[in-house]
Amino acid sequence: MHMETVTRASLIEQIYQQVGLSRRESAVLLEDILETVMAALERGESVKISGFGTFAVRKKGQRSGRNPKTGQEVPIMPRSVLVFRSSQLLKAEVNHETLEAGAQDDE
Repeated sequence: MHMETVTRASLIEQIYQQVGLSRRESAVLLEDILETVMAALERGESVKISGFGTFAVRKKGQRSGRNPKTGQEVPIMPRSVLVFRSSQLLKAEVNHETLEAGAQDDE
């Protein structure tokens, strides 16, 4: 199965073709959207895009890990991780299914 990667350039081209903005305006629009999403995530806010999913930052506390080579226990420092939870609608689209009425609200 061949999978393509969606890039900034391909998104800009899609905006250009479907919305009718110039390529430059399409690039500015995309960059503004991405900057807004990144700024919200940096502040620890969730970003919910209806029908697509939710991006959120989750805090992971310090925990113990083990070096696989030596077996020695090592501390894993606290950190933040980015998580994405897809909407029911996106899951259904990916699986070529249809959602029953009311299930679309469960995002």
